Amino acid sequence: MLRFATMATQKKSYRPFTASTVAALISLALGTLSLTLAPASQASAVDSVSVKSINIDCHTAKAMQASNPTYQSAHQRTINCMMTELNSYQQQQRSARQRYFAYKAQAWLNYAYHEDSINSRSIAGKQAFEAADTILQALKSGTENRLDLTTDIPTTSALMRPDLWATLSALKDRQGIDQAPRELAYSEIALIWAAANHCQQGWRQSSAHFRMADRWLQQAREAYVNAHNSRDNVALEELINQYYKHYAPLDPSDDVCRGQTLANNISITKSQSL
Repeated sequence: MLRFATMATQKKSYRPFTASTVAALISLALGTLSLTLAPASQASAVDSVSVKSINIDCHTAKAMQASNPTYQSAHQRTINCMMTELNSYQQQQRSARQRYFAYKAQAWLNYAYHEDSINSRSIAGKQAFEAADTILQALKSGTENRLDLTTDIPTTSALMRPDLWATLSALKDRQGIDQAPRELAYSEIALIWAAANHCQQGWRQSSAHFRMADRWLQQAREAYVNAHNSRDNVALEELINQYYKHYAPLDPSDDVCRGQTLANNISITKSQSL
């Protein structure tokens, strides 16, 4: 498609991002920084606070009212509470799979928070919140191994930028979450968020999230390459190419979001790569 190939020729008609989009991007960026820049000396304190918070019922308003600003909605306070619970599962002593899902749930919650903050009438926020809650409950019960690494794209979004989806899927298949659980989790939800924005408001409102996804996938790919030998890296490139050939036809030519089932598509691609 020419969605991104034509962006350079349209610069004269560029319009600034809306305030809500800027706020969402800042929130997402700050969420990332707050999880990665804490000094090592604070790790034990962070863990102790997070572990204690696991017993809090985030769906009970009384558990959150005392420590949250009154200008936040009840739903936003619930999201903040869930963010606190997820922090424990993002620590280095956790498995790569636990950290991947914890970061993925955080990204879903960022999306849900944004949708609530702009009073969106779309069901995207509800879908994002439910996806995050499912992950959190699995982490708390120790059943995250039952969660599928492959997430179907919800009906409010679509498979756009098949090149990035191909990289994401190939890195997952090659156990890339061992090197970059956060980057893979964030890039996946950014792709879903970006496509939803594209369907609703066009490329001007989606380009920032696509760039974010691209940057995180570049970091994940670099981490994988640095941790593996040349043979493994060649195999990764071959798998990315196979995924791209399979995903390219799924990119909607009419830019309409209808969702996309990925599980069956991925199994087909895997069988072709064996």
